[in-house]
Amino acid sequence: MSNYPKFAVVGHPNKGKSSIVASLSLDSSIQIGNTPGTTQVKRGFPLKVDGEIIYELFDTPGFQRARRVFGWLQEHGDVPADKRADVVSEFVFKHKENEQFRDEVELLEPILNGAGIIYVVDASKPYGAEYEIEMEILRWCGQPSMAILNLIGEEDYREDWTRALGQYFRMVRTYNPMTARHNEHIELLESMAQLKEEWTKPIKKAIIVLDELYDKKVDESIDTLVNYMVEVLSLVHKQKIKKEEVSPEEKEEAKLDYRKKILQLEKKERQSIEKIWNHSEIEKNEATLALERVGLFSKESASIFGLTQKELIVSSVATGATAGATIDLLAVGHTMLLGALVGGVVGGVGAMFGFDNLYEVKVLGKSLGRRELTIGPMQNLNFPYVLLGRSLYHASMVAKRSHAVRGNLDLEESTFTQELMEGENRKGLEKLHLKLRKADELEEEVLEAYKKLIKKIFLKLL
Repeated sequence: MSNYPKFAVVGHPNKGKSSIVASLSLDSSIQIGNTPGTTQVKRGFPLKVDGEIIYELFDTPGFQRARRVFGWLQEHGDVPADKRADVVSEFVFKHKENEQFRDEVELLEPILNGAGIIYVVDASKPYGAEYEIEMEILRWCGQPSMAILNLIGEEDYREDWTRALGQYFRMVRTYNPMTARHNEHIELLESMAQLKEEWTKPIKKAIIVLDELYDKKVDESIDTLVNYMVEVLSLVHKQKIKKEEVSPEEKEEAKLDYRKKILQLEKKERQSIEKIWNHSEIEKNEATLALERVGLFSKESASIFGLTQKELIVSSVATGATAGATIDLLAVGHTMLLGALVGGVVGGVGAMFGFDNLYEVKVLGKSLGRRELTIGPMQNLNFPYVLLGRSLYHASMVAKRSHAVRGNLDLEESTFTQELMEGENRKGLEKLHLKLRKADELEEEVLEAYKKLIKKIFLKLL
């Protein structure tokens, strides 16, 4: 006999039952549809953490013939209240092979086997007395129960629903599975813990485990982001050349390979973040990091990344300063589009640099007369903020995305408040970026300070 709590999510067809199961089980694989009948058989979705089940949710079909079922129960149920669950069990046993009552049998079985009841209604639709038949059947089951108000549409009839549901269920809570964040998940679990005394301890343990899991995912995300930044910004591409001088073809081939490596590292970072938050199958609408033929200080870059000229970050350094000089990033305007924290003035001359000027290109002599072309590390002062901005936004949107949501993740447009690039933040970020441009060895304390700062910004986005 399992000792973890179980809950059957039940209700009228097409009221968001599967969405609630997906949200609470952190499982984006659950089939969700807009037409009634998407769920045809019951299916258990255990939430596992480190191989241990902390609770299980049953996705069930919607009631189809509730009035006929309740009529049968009344005909056979002239018994005291404490025996009514036995009558429901008899109904399930006698109609197990009856196709007419397949949906009702499927949804009642886990309840009769000890699962608590979570009854889901769409509170954006008016309350109707026809739902009382379903609620009466569930009351006959004798299991601890609660109702969830799910606002699918724009209207709000929660007050009417709450008055009615309060007569049938021990508690009534509002929960939107499409927008729910971690804290709302935990709050609902705290309510579920009150349904039955035996469930209080395991659900409180589940809350602790989920809080720890959330914190772990945040830390893993930060590690992933920081490792990606270090890897890209310190990237050096090496390519052997055939003669004493590098040919134009060899140089262009090397540049192309360098760009490909940057894009591959970004793709790898995106996949790692999505795996951490259990969104591995997610499809994204995101502009590709444009590196070819576009200068990070040009009007074209502003267009591609979605910026206006006023929203460019200004990189201001003294005239004649070297590429490794410390910079001061000044945010112009109240908001910046996170997709492209780029643009500005370099060396006090306002030169329009293209991608070819973003990195060091060297031809080095080797033993036995062999020579090689090296490209990198990245020298552009603004480029780290392009990478960091895109990655922070992607990671925060994935972390906030409910597992009930289907469809593509839209990363085409975003806003990034000036607060997140305030003076102390940018100084801390630039300390690491400067060392990477110089190809200096990273001290552990610098890396830890960088992680701490990225985490601070990331948490503000959640």
